[in-house]
Amino acid sequence: MSLISTHTVAEHATASSCWIIVHGKVYDVTDFLPEHPGGSKIILKYAGADATEAYDPIHPPDAITTHLPKEKHLGVVDPNTVIKVVKEVTAEEKIRQELIVTRPPLDEIVNLHDFEAIAKAILSPKAWAYYSSASDDEITIRENRAAYQRIWFRPRILRDVSVVDWSTTILGQRSSLPVYISATALGKLGHPDGELNLTRAAGKHGVIQMIPTLASCAFDEIVDAAVPGQVQFLQLYVNRDREITRKYVQHAEKRGVKGLFITVDAPQLGRREKDMRMKFVDESGVAKVQENQSGIRKDEGVARAISSFIDPSLSWKDIPWFKSITNMPIVLKGVATPEDALMAYDYGLAGIVLSNHGGRQLDTARSGIENLIEVVAALKTRGPWPNPKFEVFVDGGVRRASDVLKAIALGASAVGVGRAFMYSFCAYGQEGVEKAFEIIQDELMMNMRLLGARTIDELSPEMVDANALHSHVGLTPPDNLYNTIYQPLALAQFKTKL
Repeated sequence: MSLISTHTVAEHATASSCWIIVHGKVYDVTDFLPEHPGGSKIILKYAGADATEAYDPIHPPDAITTHLPKEKHLGVVDPNTVIKVVKEVTAEEKIRQELIVTRPPLDEIVNLHDFEAIAKAILSPKAWAYYSSASDDEITIRENRAAYQRIWFRPRILRDVSVVDWSTTILGQRSSLPVYISATALGKLGHPDGELNLTRAAGKHGVIQMIPTLASCAFDEIVDAAVPGQVQFLQLYVNRDREITRKYVQHAEKRGVKGLFITVDAPQLGRREKDMRMKFVDESGVAKVQENQSGIRKDEGVARAISSFIDPSLSWKDIPWFKSITNMPIVLKGVATPEDALMAYDYGLAGIVLSNHGGRQLDTARSGIENLIEVVAALKTRGPWPNPKFEVFVDGGVRRASDVLKAIALGASAVGVGRAFMYSFCAYGQEGVEKAFEIIQDELMMNMRLLGARTIDELSPEMVDANALHSHVGLTPPDNLYNTIYQPLALAQFKTKL
C-alpha cells in the first residue's frame, strides 16, 4: 500500500470527499456515509483526520476492513508526516485516573455490588450512561432486582451437606456454574481488552460465555482467545440482510459455537434516556461540514447509533429458515409470556430465555423471574417437566447466588448474568471476572448448605415461597446496596450563564 501524508488526508474533509485514518491506514468512506449505522455526522466529525480513538470502543477491529470495499482502502499514513498531538487531560479525567489508582484491593471485594460501585466511579460518564441505562422511567430495571427480594426460602434441615455440587449442563454442555455470561455490548467502552476479559476468565473457570453480536472485539478474536474445549454461545441480532445473518451464523458454527440465542425483544431499541442525554452535544460536537445545517440529530445515544441494522420484520415465519441454516440448538432470547413459550416449544426450538433485555426495552414489562412460574406451568401441559429437549433460562437483576438458586428452584435450567460480569472487568479486568466467579461459588456453597440442597437437581419449588412475587407493592425490605448504586434519572438541564 502506498504512503499518504496527513496533509493529503486533511484535504478530504467534506461530505463529498471524506477520508479518515484508522490504525494508521487511510480509508475513503465517502460512499459509506449514508450507510453508516451510527449516522454520517460522527464520521464527518473526523473527516480528514485520525478517527481511531472514536472508532475503537464501539467497533470490532475488522469492521472497517470487512465492510468497506478494497478499492476504498487507500494506503498507509506516512509516519514522517504525523504530528504528535499532546492530548489535554481534563480535570474530570484526572479525578477518574486517581480513582483507578486508589481502587480497593481485589481481596476486599466481597460481593457483585462492589464491582458495580467501583465501575460507576471510574468509568467515563458516557460509558456509565450506556451500560447502566434502561428504558423510559427505568421501572423494569429496578423491578428486575426487586422481584428476587419477594421470593423467600423454605430451607430443609438435617441433611448431609458436607459436599455440595453446583455444576450443571446447559444445552448439553458442561458448566462449572449454573450461570452463563449473558451478552453485553461494547466491552471496550469499559476496558481496553473488552470482551476478551470474559473469554479468558471463562476459559480458566469452565463458565460458558455468550458472545454478543455487538461486541467491541471481533468475533474471531473472541473465539481465538478461548482455550481448547471452551464452550461458547452466540447472541444474534438478526440483520435486515439475511445473507449477512446466514454467513455469520454458519461461520460461528464452523468455529465451534455450541448454541444460537436469537434476540427477539428488540425490533426497535428502547429509549434509554441516560444514554441519550449523554449524547446531546453542543455545536463543538458538530463537524465543520455540518455547521449552520438544520435537522442534525444530537440525541440518539450510543445504543441507537449501533443498532440500525436490526430487522424489525423478524417473525415466527423466519424460524424454519433459521433451523435450515444451522445445526446449533436455537434459543429465543426475550420471551415474556406463556403463549410465546409454547409457540417456541411447538416450533421445535431448544429453549427460551425469559428476559426483558435488562430493562432496556419495554418499560414496565415484568421480570423474567416473575414470568417463570407461569411459563413453567404452561410447558407442563406439553408433557413431563423438566423436559430434556427444552430448556428455560432467566436473566435480569441477578446479583447474588441466592437469586440463581431461587430461579432454578422455580424451574429455570440456568441463569444469565450480564451487567455484573461486565462491571467486574470494567473495574479490574480479567482478574475482576475471576473474582466474580469465586464470589458466586462461595455464595452457592453457603446458600446450598443452608437451604439443604446438595446438588442443583435437588432444588425444587417446595424450597421457595413465591406467593408474594406477583405483588408489585409491598413491605419487602429495600436492597440497600443496589439502591446506593442506582443513579436516578435526571430532567433536562438549564444552560449555565455565559
